[in-house]
Order: sequence, then structure tokens, then C-alpha cells
Amino acid sequence: MTETDFQSDFLRTLRDRGYIHQITHPAELDAAAKAGIVTGYIGFDATAPSLHVGSLIQIMMLRRLQQAGGKPIVLMGGGTTKVGDPTGKDASRPQLTDQTIKSNIATIRTVFAKFLTFGDGPTDAVMVDNDEWLSKFGYIEFLRDYGTQFTVNRMLSFDSVKLRLEREQPMTFLEFNYMLMQSVDFLELNRRLNVTLQMGGSDQWGNITSGVDLVRRVDQKSSFGLTTPLLTTASGGKMGKTAQGAVWLNAEQLSPYDYWQFWRNAEDADVGRFMRLFTDLSLEEIAGFEALEGAAINDAKKALADAATTLLHGAEAAATARAAAESAFEKGQVSADLPTVELPSSEVYGAMIAAVVTKAGLTASNGEARRLAQGGGLRLNDVAISDGAQLLTEADQKDGVIKLAAGKKKIVLVRPV
Repeated sequence: MTETDFQSDFLRTLRDRGYIHQITHPAELDAAAKAGIVTGYIGFDATAPSLHVGSLIQIMMLRRLQQAGGKPIVLMGGGTTKVGDPTGKDASRPQLTDQTIKSNIATIRTVFAKFLTFGDGPTDAVMVDNDEWLSKFGYIEFLRDYGTQFTVNRMLSFDSVKLRLEREQPMTFLEFNYMLMQSVDFLELNRRLNVTLQMGGSDQWGNITSGVDLVRRVDQKSSFGLTTPLLTTASGGKMGKTAQGAVWLNAEQLSPYDYWQFWRNAEDADVGRFMRLFTDLSLEEIAGFEALEGAAINDAKKALADAATTLLHGAEAAATARAAAESAFEKGQVSADLPTVELPSSEVYGAMIAAVVTKAGLTASNGEARRLAQGGGLRLNDVAISDGAQLLTEADQKDGVIKLAAGKKKIVLVRPV
């Protein structure tokens, strides 16, 4: 079966918006999605207090499932986080305490309510924690019931294992068990909530197909897997990585303004694709934005930023972020909604502007700031500064803040305290 043959709204939407990379049993899944409610899940480990934008495509997949009449299950990895997914890693993840994992889950949970409707209805989303069953297995019991279902030969063929070993990096026996635990998650969710579909990124294909095989082999039930393509920018960079670090989804880790700016700064060639993946704009609207040329592409970028920020932070926050950005970049004004960093006065007055720019997070190093100044990309209160060694004084403070800009896209207000 080819993607052009899909009959279900769910798979057609995923196809048309660019979510599909691989599917197990596509004809069966398409028929199931067309015939009734498909219950699908994606797992999220709680390794930090917030998910970052790299997880957003998975959250949007659950949203598409619910929009198409399916039931999304958010699986929090309270159990698997104790092990750590080895996929794509050269070293073991730091082991977190139970309390840290619980705290991370509590803060991560708030994001999903922005994208999914939770409740008791047939298509309402449900959040569960795999620690509910994984922590209750005895070691011998787990090995007896599930260790016999996996061969070391096949496990060694998975990229998550093979690539680590090819790079001659150690892999602990703890990490080696991760794929068993993920597969058992699928089986448990199938038994408890009639989950028939596991989705995830393309790097999870081996783990996902193992879960599909386990459900089909042990309980002889239909089960399916679907992955999204590896998401990179048009220039080949990793989606969601910036010089300042990860683009977090929780407002406590990243302000709505900075989140809006992230999307506003998308590469021209990425705008249409990001609109299809990360917004609810219609395909017709997106086609109109993709037809824009020249400077008009900035209107499309603002529309992308508006739509993406509205989904996560709400329409008011998106409008406030846009207004602040337009005031700062297009009108040269200072807005209270711009990112503000408080620094001790002793670290501002009498300090090189390059050092303050770096401490404010606009550049990664003083050297980068100096080079930016030499190239004409550093501004102090909207005036270009050519010498990064120039010293800041109290006279540079305007209304209690100093406005610094790096390039055309990054602005911060420094408030000496």
C-alpha cells in the first residue's frame, strides 16, 4: 500500500502535513483508523523540568490523532527515565532521583494540556506513567516473562546499540534493557487501555517495532508503529538547537517572547514545512504564505511565530511577543516585554560591552561578541558599536535598562542592580 492510497483522515493528514517516515502494516492501520477510534501513544522521558521543541513534533502527532477522532495517550516515563534511553548517545544519561523525576513530570504535564483535550470521553487524552507497572516487576519475573521474547542477536542489530558499539563507547547492561522496557510499555498499554499504535521519531524505529512484535506475538492482537522523519533545518542543523541552548516549551525555562522569536527566525526554506508540522493553519493558507517572495517572506515568518506561540502560550502572549519584537526591531523602541537580564552594577559599569553581551546570553563568548562588533552586528541602545572593548557607563542606561542587540534578531535589556 502506498501513501496515496490512504482512506483514513488520520493518515491522510499525517501524509499531507509531512509527518510520516515509516509505518508498520500501513493497510491495517489505515483500515482501523477509518473504521473507528484508534488509540495511540507516545512516550516522553522526564530527564528535565521541561520538554524542548524537539519533542513538539511528537506532541503535534498526538494532537493530529485527536483531531482525526482518535484517542491520544501520553506516556510519561517515570520508570524508563531511571534507565535512560541510549538512542543517539555516546554516554549513559545521568541517573536521577525518584523525587527529581516526579518533579519533572509535574512541570512537563502542564504543556500537554495546551495541545490536547483531557477527560473521560472516548477520544479524550489520558496521561499515564510507566512506573506504575515497571517498578512492580521482580527481576526474575521480568526476565522470565519477557527476556525470552527478545534475542541478543536482534538487539545488537538496532542502531541504538550498534552505533554506540561501533564508536567503541561503552553501553551498560542497564541501558541494554531499555528497549525491553519500552516494548513492555506497549504490551501493558494495549492490555490496560486498548492502545494499538505507538508513534515516535525515526530514531525509535527499532524500539517501536520490537513493541509491535511483542504485542502481536504474546497476545496475538493488532498493533502498529509509525515514525516521523528526522527533523533538521533547511541548512542541515538540528531542529531546536540554538547558540543559547535548547528551546524549552515551559515558560519558566523560555519566555513566550523568546519562543516567538525562535519561530520568527526560521530559515526561509523552512517556513512552509514548519507551518504544516507545528501549526493548525490550513494547507490552503500555508500554500499562500509559501508563494510569498522577497521581503514578504517576513510576513509568513511572523504568521508562523504567531500560530506556533498561540498553541503553546495563548493568543495574548503571542500578540504581546509580536508587538514587543516589532517595537524593538522595526521601531527602535524599548518594551517591557523584551527579555530582561539583571546583572550586578559592578559587572556592567566599567565592563567591556563584549563581556556584558556574553553574560546577557546574546553570544557564547567574549570573542564572538568582539567579532560581531567588528562586523557591524552589535548595537548599544540601537547604535552600532564597532569596538567590543568599549566600556559601559551609567550614561548608557536609559529608563533603568541598557538595550543590547546582536545581529538583526536578538535583543536583550540589561538591568543593572
